Amino acid sequence: MDTPEDAPAKKLVKLSVTIDEAEFDRDIDMAFRTIAKEVKLPGFRQGKVPRKVLEARIGLATAREQALRDAVPQYLANAVREHDIDLIATPNIEFTGGQESGPVSFDATCEVRPEITVPGYGGLRVELSSPVATETDIDEAVEAELRRQGSLVDVDRPVQSGDQVTINLAGTRDGEPVTGLNTEDWLYNVGAGWVAPGFDGELLGANVGDELTFTATPNGTNEPADFVVNVTKVQETVLPELTDEWVSENLGEFETIEEWRAALAERIGTGKLNQTRNQFIERTTSSLAGLVDIEPPESMVQADLQGRVQNTVQQFQAQGVSIDQWLQMTGQDPAAFIEGLKVQSEKAVKVDLALRAVGVAEGLEVTDDDINAEYARIALQVRQKATEVRKAYERNDAVTDLVAQMRKTKALDWLLEHVEIVDEAGEPIDRDLVIGKNDDHDHDHHDHDHDHDHDHDHGDHDHDHGDHDHDHHDHDHEGHDHD
Repeated sequence: MDTPEDAPAKKLVKLSVTIDEAEFDRDIDMAFRTIAKEVKLPGFRQGKVPRKVLEARIGLATAREQALRDAVPQYLANAVREHDIDLIATPNIEFTGGQESGPVSFDATCEVRPEITVPGYGGLRVELSSPVATETDIDEAVEAELRRQGSLVDVDRPVQSGDQVTINLAGTRDGEPVTGLNTEDWLYNVGAGWVAPGFDGELLGANVGDELTFTATPNGTNEPADFVVNVTKVQETVLPELTDEWVSENLGEFETIEEWRAALAERIGTGKLNQTRNQFIERTTSSLAGLVDIEPPESMVQADLQGRVQNTVQQFQAQGVSIDQWLQMTGQDPAAFIEGLKVQSEKAVKVDLALRAVGVAEGLEVTDDDINAEYARIALQVRQKATEVRKAYERNDAVTDLVAQMRKTKALDWLLEHVEIVDEAGEPIDRDLVIGKNDDHDHDHHDHDHDHDHDHDHGDHDHDHGDHDHDHHDHDHEGHDHD
């Protein structure tokens, strides 16, 4: 196995393969059998024409060419497997002999996954949202409920932020009414910012009976509009007095303020904790990707991008919408949309390389027990026996990929156990709370999409569980698809 001088952005390996003439003759014989299925000769049943007859009629060269097309990918696959080549793109094959006669030999230039190091991975610091409800959070929730149940009273003073004003609204552009901006007796909450930037500011200080005229650009548009606003009523919200009696009468499940605030703290805390958990993997892997100082191999990026585009298209098709329709509805440029996905793919490739590097640096290994447990897990998902799942992986030569993926999962687990996590104020966050060790719920952080696609796609083919989409890169390359 020779290694040529690498291109700056690629790690290349050259395989030199020679096939014994007698061995290749068996492939030629197989090619004749394939040809026989398509040839009709008088006196012979289709598919039963002997090789000697076919050789006389069509010549040896045709069968040899067929054998080269059919058999060389298998020989290349065997060499890739023998030398444990981690292909990330279709190899480039150059024949060096045997195309017309004799032993067949060829060189295959293979682009392989680069092996990198990520100095500093052990000292990552990740900022997450605080998973704990603060007194301010609870106070805001209490006030929101009080405002919801408050009463509006008319006031004889200029408009202030937070007031409810009743207005007649007319919005025009070049003298023509603007859709959605013409209404009467509209009750509007000043400060909500629903209409246009600067709209609420024009209302501040107005009095009942005032007519306001100004120009502003409505939200969601690029063209300004002319506004005429007549203020017909100004009201403020009077909040009820917060007492145990009010809580008991209006919030039947609670008897006291203390009970209500405790329930709010639990509800808000649960929501914030879920937000923190959703951030944990994404921000950890993003920080890890930031340590990768090489450009991600373009072949890996493109393979990942292809998978993302296909998944997006399928998701829209499942909803009965084409991707083109969605882009038109949202006003997105297709090229910009693809470029956005490519940014995600570049990160995913960096995460893939970095997690593999962490696995090597920490000596993380996948044991036979680990593999058997994974087969059992997959078997439950696809409702097959674990032995059948194992055979499918072995038949598809996908065990190596599975082990690599499991090792990446171990590397991610290691990072989640060791990365420093703090809140917005820089205060440490309880790791056990985020990971879920201290509660009774199943918070398996591996249910999240953390950009190295460690959820396997196992249900695609005749239970060919080895052909799933691990790294978004397709292993069905020439010479690697040898089932």
